[in-house]
Amino acid sequence: MLRFDDLQLFVRAADLGSLSAAARVMDMSPAVASAALKRIEAQLGARLLARSTRSLRLTAEGEGFLEYARTALSSLDEGRRLLARGQDQVSGVLQLSAPSDFGRNLLLPWLDQFQREHPQLTVRLLLGDRIADLFRQPVDIALRYGEPEDSSLVALPVAPDNRRVLCASPAYLAHKGEPQQLEQLLQHNCLLYMLGTRVHDYWQFHDGKRELGLTVSGDRFSDDADVVRLWAVAGAGIAYKSWLDVAGDVQAGRLKVLLPELTCERAPLNMLCGHRAQLSKPVRLLRDMLSEQCGILSRSRNP
Repeated sequence: MLRFDDLQLFVRAADLGSLSAAARVMDMSPAVASAALKRIEAQLGARLLARSTRSLRLTAEGEGFLEYARTALSSLDEGRRLLARGQDQVSGVLQLSAPSDFGRNLLLPWLDQFQREHPQLTVRLLLGDRIADLFRQPVDIALRYGEPEDSSLVALPVAPDNRRVLCASPAYLAHKGEPQQLEQLLQHNCLLYMLGTRVHDYWQFHDGKRELGLTVSGDRFSDDADVVRLWAVAGAGIAYKSWLDVAGDVQAGRLKVLLPELTCERAPLNMLCGHRAQLSKPVRLLRDMLSEQCGILSRSRNP
């Protein structure tokens, strides 16, 4: 297969009438240039340039091949320009995966606005709390809470300072009482989230001096984070949720934050992709928009 840089060298040498001049223009040594010319001639099975110590001229075969080489290089340059324009446009299909709770209650309205601003963009959205296999599932990017376990993935922070909060509905607190100390959670019905076979029943905190943690229990488990939120809003118990997921409920009075003096677990939101080539203009713009919106919600927790 002919190499792009070999074709460039041949055309430059023909235009300049000198292989050494072509080598200087292309920032390569005379030896490398000579090897490149020999390589293309060997691949074509024809001598393209007749060389002596003082002159260089096209052979008959070289004259015949020169225009084809120019055409090929021109076509490749045009193709590269088309790709560059395509990467700069906000169009095409954006395939992403997002957590169920964040996706339904925050991402959907934000995506609606994003598509109104970019009407040529098509969105394919997969919702679920399992870690998307970016090399097998039909997605370009995934939004996920927590630090990525796969070090081969590219992780871009969206809400790096997001944390969990303890929360419950006013109706539940009126019926069961509001816990004033962390240990009192053991007397309450805690709403538990599970991922795969793992139940997240060990809740961790920091009181400003030391790490605290306890194993809680309850009568409800779900592998859908939005179901846990809905149970909390319905008054079924106490939830330990990402602030982003319950900010709207807290602001509307449907949920109340408990033990606010404690610092809860980090729950950073990241945008994950398999490699940086997937960071197209739509992806970069989406990340900017999500970072801005999540920042507004984060500041509403700590104004």
